[in-house]
Amino acid sequence: MRHPPHSPHLRHVFRLVLATVLATVGITVAPVVTASGSAPVCTVEYTTTSQWDGGFQGSVTLTNLGSSVSSWSLGFDLPGDRKVTQGWNARWSQSGRTVTAANETWNGTLATGASVSAGFLASGAGTGSAPDTFTLNGTPCGGDPGPGPTDPPDPTDPPDPPDGPPVLKVSGNKLVDETGATRRMLGVNRSGGEFMCVQGHGIFDGPVDDASVQAIADWNANTVRIPLNEECWLGLDNIDPRYAGDNYINAVKDLVQRVKDHGMTPMVELHWTWGQYTGNSAGCSDVHASCQKPMPDAQYTPAFWSSVASTFKDEPTVVFDLFNEPYPDRATPTIGQAWTCWRDGGTCPGIGYEVAGMQDLVDAVRATGAGNLILAGGLAYSNDLGRWLQHKPNDPAGNLAAAWHVYNFNVCANEDCWNSTLAPVAAEVPLVAGEIGENTCSHGFADRVMRWFDDRGLSYLGWTWNTWDCSSGPALISNYDGTPTPYGIGLRDHLRALDN
Repeated sequence: MRHPPHSPHLRHVFRLVLATVLATVGITVAPVVTASGSAPVCTVEYTTTSQWDGGFQGSVTLTNLGSSVSSWSLGFDLPGDRKVTQGWNARWSQSGRTVTAANETWNGTLATGASVSAGFLASGAGTGSAPDTFTLNGTPCGGDPGPGPTDPPDPTDPPDPPDGPPVLKVSGNKLVDETGATRRMLGVNRSGGEFMCVQGHGIFDGPVDDASVQAIADWNANTVRIPLNEECWLGLDNIDPRYAGDNYINAVKDLVQRVKDHGMTPMVELHWTWGQYTGNSAGCSDVHASCQKPMPDAQYTPAFWSSVASTFKDEPTVVFDLFNEPYPDRATPTIGQAWTCWRDGGTCPGIGYEVAGMQDLVDAVRATGAGNLILAGGLAYSNDLGRWLQHKPNDPAGNLAAAWHVYNFNVCANEDCWNSTLAPVAAEVPLVAGEIGENTCSHGFADRVMRWFDDRGLSYLGWTWNTWDCSSGPALISNYDGTPTPYGIGLRDHLRALDN
């Protein structure tokens, strides 16, 4: 579903350094006062991201310049009558004008040079001067002020290119890189490639140029999931030739390369497929790949994955997500039949076309010689992994991980369910939450998911990097320059606080 763009937020940024606060909106701010002879311990970026009558939203990014700390407490005074009413990524409190943001259990360690971000809502006007002093664990912040007005950076000096993404492999229940170091996939989904072409509108929804990919990287994302349409990739007759076959494939390859050029892992994923299904929870009655189907089809999906795997088999940093959100459990009479259908395919009760099971798709990928990491999501729109281990497809390359999706309206949407059904899977194989989100235009639920996954060293990706109305669906941004929605602020600030 496509939505009109959301108005960009008004953004004011203040950066605190040793002797000066830099204001981006022409605001005069008093210099920072530090203890005489004290060593600089931190810098703080104070940001007002949006405002309204009687309130505003802000964030702080704290960078530790001193020795590593196992816990942190950031203090500052809010001018005027401003009061913090809500916050995230820290435990917020206020006494008079003095505000304190103390670490959560999952983000207490702050190494030398590391940063952490936290956000808040407050009453009162958002414009005006920034706080003029900040303290880290009671010591005034300071730091290198960087180039001043008479010492600008040399514009001819090119920025250092980002490191390329790792080649990810399964090692036990972890993802590791070429050196054996444990890795996590943390990032966003970039929707559009699954629906624009079949609807005759183009290939992607919004820009996928270098600047828009850089905006994703600026959130400290390291992975971008790219949903695809099998009829567009295969160039079937019902797709406008401008958006099909080689034109579509080349556009996907270009986006994959841009993601890699910015040091992030590209994940290509099959989202919409052929096959007529009109049963329980049908998304459409169309035989064509114009909506989500309960399972991939045997007629085209193995050919799709053979082609995709052949295209990217020499690019082992590309990850393959076999099928977005299987839901054969909505069609079949029993859960046992649904899991058998999921793995083995064939003739499945309640589904009118021949199904390609997960084993068929793993076989199609490996037959090309591709050794890329593969993800396979479970039942109930990938929200149910209850029997995933018992029905795990055989992968001769040993490079298969479990995919899982969760939104606040799913059945398995609380810690009790995650502890009982996800934890056993995560103990055996790598677990990747390919989609997390909520339909509240806020991020309290997503924060809970991220905390649970952080505590276990697991991977997750937010849905979605598109400028839709976040009150209608989980859209992370209101502008492709990376301006977050109120929902997206949670993921952005959380990723920026992580050392991934």
